[in-house]
Amino acid sequence: MDESKKPVPNFLWSILSMKCPRCRRGPMFTEKNSYKSLKLSKIFEMPDNCSVCGQKFDLEPGFWYGTGYVSYALAVAVSVTTFIAWMVLIGISTEDNRVFFWLGLNALLLVVLQPWLMRLSRVLYIRIFVRYHKEFEQSKPVEFD
Repeated sequence: MDESKKPVPNFLWSILSMKCPRCRRGPMFTEKNSYKSLKLSKIFEMPDNCSVCGQKFDLEPGFWYGTGYVSYALAVAVSVTTFIAWMVLIGISTEDNRVFFWLGLNALLLVVLQPWLMRLSRVLYIRIFVRYHKEFEQSKPVEFD
């Protein structure tokens, strides 16, 4: 395929499939499925560099600490979404315990989604600092050292 006709990978799909932010082609995690290994130490296993463009993922010491804020925002977004869905479909009342059922189901949903949300927070966080480059083969990867 001609270099000028090479398709640009979709922005949203590259986030959801957890691809490198610089080329949108290389995987960010060694294991594709975040639920395959239930060991928490294996959820964040990442190669040092992207296999396609060579982008370093761990940009500086302590770089991933900022993902806590992104993960918190994602958890709040999930909770607000489930609350609105619960309110529309079932309703909220002070007369019975429906709000407590929502709290329990929401907590269960957050626990089940947590491995995926933690990975997604890393993908979103690194995209703040590393932008997509159409000519990633000719340009140098982003470094902070």
